[in-house]
Amino acid sequence: MLSTLAFSSGFSVSRSPVSQGRAGAPAMLYGEPRPVQIIPSVLPADWANMGAECKRLEDAGVDRIQFDVMDGNFVPNLTFGPELIAACKKYTTVKFETQLMVSQYNCETMLDEYTAATNQPGKPGVVIAHVEGNTHLHRTLTKIREGGGSPSVALNPHTPAEMIENVLDLCDHVLVMTVNPGFGGQAYIPTMVDKIKKIRGWIVDRGLDIDIEVDGGVKADWTIAACADAGANCFIAGSGMFAYENLADGCSELRTIAEAAQKGKGLPKGETIKDLDAVAA
Repeated sequence: MLSTLAFSSGFSVSRSPVSQGRAGAPAMLYGEPRPVQIIPSVLPADWANMGAECKRLEDAGVDRIQFDVMDGNFVPNLTFGPELIAACKKYTTVKFETQLMVSQYNCETMLDEYTAATNQPGKPGVVIAHVEGNTHLHRTLTKIREGGGSPSVALNPHTPAEMIENVLDLCDHVLVMTVNPGFGGQAYIPTMVDKIKKIRGWIVDRGLDIDIEVDGGVKADWTIAACADAGANCFIAGSGMFAYENLADGCSELRTIAEAAQKGKGLPKGETIKDLDAVAA
């Protein structure tokens, strides 16, 4: 599966099929595309009316709802506890997802509570542990699975993809942060695309059943298109979703652009979904 480039000095390096397929060729997703999933973060929602906000998102056609759990330690912000997440299950049946932006102590002492709060009746909730906050990552992911959850792992922008290479067999999802966690409304970091491609290559070549998520600055424009083209299929949008007065419009536009990018129809920077529609026509 790998081609080797030899150099006069006697050493060689291998180039993955991902880079081979992209060198001097039109953009094309490596491997078979996985279903696009739109996952709004409730960080920009009305916190005093969170149950109704979750219901609005479900009615808009989203695939999951993400709760950004922050403990004021791992990131400089404080958000939701397991009680609020669990309370929202009374208002919706859509699956939940909890990203644990918390310290190792918080994760170790409250992991069972967060997993139980995220699980819907008969539906495992996606519980995402940050590699930077978990020294014993195998143990954390195994515990999530044992609690009935869907174990997943996240990497901050500065963290190399290799940090999760040896736990992929325990994961259902890998989340590539495209901003530094802690606050909504930040600008997308475009250099994360190469990390997405590398992880996608491992997943496809090893035949693993794993979705790649991205979170941070993703909107219905070139940002979601670039991530989808690189191999991501799950898109967390906070401000990019709540910017729409009609949330269903936001969900539809995000999904349309991502699905087009999976088929090689990218959206250059500066263009909008209207330009994509014009090409299709």
